[in-house]
Amino acid sequence: MTGARTTTPAGKTRFDDIYDEPDPRAYFRTLAPLEYEIPHQAQDVFRDTLAQRSAERGTHLPVTILDLCCSYGINAALLNHDLTLADLYAHYTSAETAALTRGELIESDKEFYASRRRADAVPVIGLDTAENATRYALEVGLLDEAYAENLERHPPSAGLRDAVGRVGLITVTGGIGYITHHTFDALLDATRVPVWVSAFVLRTVPFKEILAVLDAHGLDTETDPERTYPQRLFSDPTEQSNAVDQVLKAGDDPTGLEAEGRYYTRLYQSRPRSA
Repeated sequence: MTGARTTTPAGKTRFDDIYDEPDPRAYFRTLAPLEYEIPHQAQDVFRDTLAQRSAERGTHLPVTILDLCCSYGINAALLNHDLTLADLYAHYTSAETAALTRGELIESDKEFYASRRRADAVPVIGLDTAENATRYALEVGLLDEAYAENLERHPPSAGLRDAVGRVGLITVTGGIGYITHHTFDALLDATRVPVWVSAFVLRTVPFKEILAVLDAHGLDTETDPERTYPQRLFSDPTEQSNAVDQVLKAGDDPTGLEAEGRYYTRLYQSRPRSA
């Protein structure tokens, strides 16, 4: 850790010092004690959603995914490889991996992922403001394309707009709140094929403005309000207190969930509106 942690306006601890490192070792070392697990929760959901999107498409061409706030390509690693999140924690926190230079880690990880690549792997495009993280994911082969852009502040580049035009499924696990309706509006403006959205959203984060943008772009969204997915342990009692307050303000009940010491998410699935 470098210095004191800051917080978001909603009181969530920020881990800015691990999000844009040259490789993901510090990321996994820091989040392991907090049992950060939402990529694990999303793994089967994204695979199932991708299978449904592929069947809907009705061609043999693979569906291209855009992973928002892609970080070091973790969702792509879990989607396209015979690996679990526990495998990644073990790999990146091991003494053997810690001893490697970045260059050695890149070469090691190329082989690590290539040897576990699934036959049904699909193209994944990554979007994140963290340029070092996306560069790592590109170098080891987790992402097919990566764009380090901030659509909250700037319109998408020509390259990103072209890439989004090929996307059939947008995924996000940890970014809602850091990205808002502005990012979704810019991306959906650039789509050229029917696009689905699969988003895990913290119960502490408002989603109404993004829902409105999805609706305006012809997407209907469903969620099961009774189904939740754990994200991670709270970093301290203050973060937990803030989270409980946010959940109560949203009209939800933190009993058995945030009140027990962990962030929880809901899954929102958006698909093109039927004629």
